[in-house]
Amino acid sequence: MLGLFLSSCASLPKPIALPSDLGTPLPDFVAVHAQLSSACTGVRTLTMEIGLSGRAGNEPLRGRVIAGFERPSSMHLQGVASFGGPVFILAGRGGSATLLLTRENRIIRNAPPEAILGALTGVALDPADLLAVFTGCVVPGPRATAGRLHAGGLASIDVESADQGTPRRTATVYLRRNGSQWQLSAAKRDRWQIEYTPGTGSFPQSVRLISTNPDVLVGITAALSQIETNSVLDPAAFTVEEPKGVTPLTVDELRQAGPLRGQ
Repeated sequence: MLGLFLSSCASLPKPIALPSDLGTPLPDFVAVHAQLSSACTGVRTLTMEIGLSGRAGNEPLRGRVIAGFERPSSMHLQGVASFGGPVFILAGRGGSATLLLTRENRIIRNAPPEAILGALTGVALDPADLLAVFTGCVVPGPRATAGRLHAGGLASIDVESADQGTPRRTATVYLRRNGSQWQLSAAKRDRWQIEYTPGTGSFPQSVRLISTNPDVLVGITAALSQIETNSVLDPAAFTVEEPKGVTPLTVDELRQAGPLRGQ
């Protein structure tokens, strides 16, 4: 069922070591964070191609996804095979999503998008959170609340989500100096460690998500390309056109067939 993602060669990535010392106060943390997040907070829509690699549970994962997001909570993900049409289409808005497995002609209707994504890949994040993670904001509408300097030339800033209409999220972002500027290196939020490879523009070149929950063994790298922001997206992109004769599928059935079965 998940042939797009299964691969014969991938290993669970080891997290980079993040500061464990208490640090000293970073007096200008609000200004530092404003500079750091100036690009991502202005993103209203995002389209890109994602190359996935890594592991979920006992299964290596590899695949290519065409993605589109619109704030506050709309998402379109299309799994692309090396030949033929899409392997799956996942689209939704406002906390409800539909997944169509095109090759099996099976469908999940009106389920929470984070539940579908969790069953499909192990990454149970909703569209607003995915948009924030991929753009480097880490949480939707981040606002800095505290900052520290650490040994080894690193700094950390605590943030919380400030977007109206979205649940409150908190995270800690870790920065490293690049010349006169600070650069996003990693983050921790919920039960994830997120590691960033800077790109040549305003957004990351790749994002690695590693579960810090010992009961969920997930480590996935998303290589980001063909990034476009703030273009006009057709509202129809966030719906799924059902073919005739589809067979209903539940999230539990998807999870049992997916990479985290047995966990």
